[in-house]
Amino acid sequence: MSYPAATNSGQTPPQKDNRKLIYGILIAALIGTWGYIIYDKSQTKETVMQLQGRIGNVDSARNAIQQDFLIVSAKADSLTQNNIQLQGDLADKNSAIQKLKSNIGNILKKKNASEAELAQAKQMIGELNGKVDGLFAQIDQLKGENQQLTSTNQQLNTDKTQLTAEKQGLEENLNTTKTEKKQLEEKVDVASTLHASAIGIAAIKVTGGGKEKETTTAKRANLIRIAFNLDENRVAPSGTKDIYVVVTGPDGKPITEGSTFDTREEGNKPFTSKVSVNYEQGKSALVSFDWKQNDRYKEGDYKIEIYNNGFKIGEGVKTLKKGGLFS
Repeated sequence: MSYPAATNSGQTPPQKDNRKLIYGILIAALIGTWGYIIYDKSQTKETVMQLQGRIGNVDSARNAIQQDFLIVSAKADSLTQNNIQLQGDLADKNSAIQKLKSNIGNILKKKNASEAELAQAKQMIGELNGKVDGLFAQIDQLKGENQQLTSTNQQLNTDKTQLTAEKQGLEENLNTTKTEKKQLEEKVDVASTLHASAIGIAAIKVTGGGKEKETTTAKRANLIRIAFNLDENRVAPSGTKDIYVVVTGPDGKPITEGSTFDTREEGNKPFTSKVSVNYEQGKSALVSFDWKQNDRYKEGDYKIEIYNNGFKIGEGVKTLKKGGLFS
């Protein structure tokens, strides 16, 4: 049996239940949010990983650059340690190397150095390495040249020592030769001294008519004639020979007008007369001259000494007597 459906005449129709829909929307939104969060987190993680990778790459590059810099820096430092006295062009190049080294060091000291800065540092390290190697090569070349110069200098010193010894030997030989020559010249000089022989001394009286007569009395003597022979000498060269005659009076004093000459054994000596003789080598020569004094001759001994070349070559004595009234 069926009954007619009841009607709610005059009442509000029942509302539709939307909670499920809202719940569904909220759940969907929540799921979407979490999905976004998960996606975003994954993206962030990837970004972080990429950044960490980049940082790791930067650190790895920095470490590699730092290691290269330490190596080339040690090489650069050894320039100063081993070549302290670099000068001129070498000193300028070393100064440029130290400046470049300082610039690289300043970049590597930065904690947040950029890739561009690190790349610049790497480029400068390559430049620094080239400069250091170039300077080392130049120093090695100069060392080689210096060694060659040192070797050459040692050889020159050896040659100099040898030449000095040879020079000393030559000088000694020269001095010996000079000494021997001087001794020989002295011997020749002494040997060239002439010798007087056959010495004759006569007191001469000259009459009013010009006649001469030998006398032995002082008051009658007008002059004293001295004659002697110069013996032959094969050493004495031909030419004019100066003969000095010293007359010493009875009072023991030399008779002179003040002129002197040098002797080999008696020093400086006054002389009475100087006679120049034209002598021919190897031949004898007769010499005769008159000595006349202004004062009257005195009685006593007149000593006659003959000199040549500073040596006494002969002497004689003439005695003049007082004489009587008719002598």
